[in-house]
Amino acid sequence: MSAKNKNLSEHKPVVAADTSKFRIAIVVSEYNDKITFALRDGALETLKKYGVKEKNIFVELVPGAYELPLAAKWLYEKKKADAVIALGCVIKGDTDHDIYINNAVSQALMNLGLQTKVPFAFGVITPNNMQQAKDRAGGKHGNKGVECAVAVLKMLELKEKLKK
Repeated sequence: MSAKNKNLSEHKPVVAADTSKFRIAIVVSEYNDKITFALRDGALETLKKYGVKEKNIFVELVPGAYELPLAAKWLYEKKKADAVIALGCVIKGDTDHDIYINNAVSQALMNLGLQTKVPFAFGVITPNNMQQAKDRAGGKHGNKGVECAVAVLKMLELKEKLKK
């Protein structure tokens, strides 16, 4: 969905019964770190706001967006995570590299979610320029990290609801 007229940080409250038991892994690309670290901070703040214990949040860094899916899988397995958030920023350049990277990462994360039955959030922003990236990392369009944190909590909420 286009963020042109949407604030990524606006959301309905998460009402999961006990978020304190959730184990959430966050993998963050170091490439464009001013942006990705702002996404990370938004996700962390949101998870804590909704009661996820700091000791149950696991953050690791990877060199770039292309490395996110493998690290996400490793974190899921090692930390027995209930959900994984992958955060990155691939800015459009003079070539089509952004299309290939973003497609590969999004498909890999979706496949991980389907294979493991665990939410893997795609928090890779795909702007045309640095200003658009800033706008989606805490600027006028909110923070994609916040959006991803809310999304995984709501998915875990749904999973619990369907177990009953």
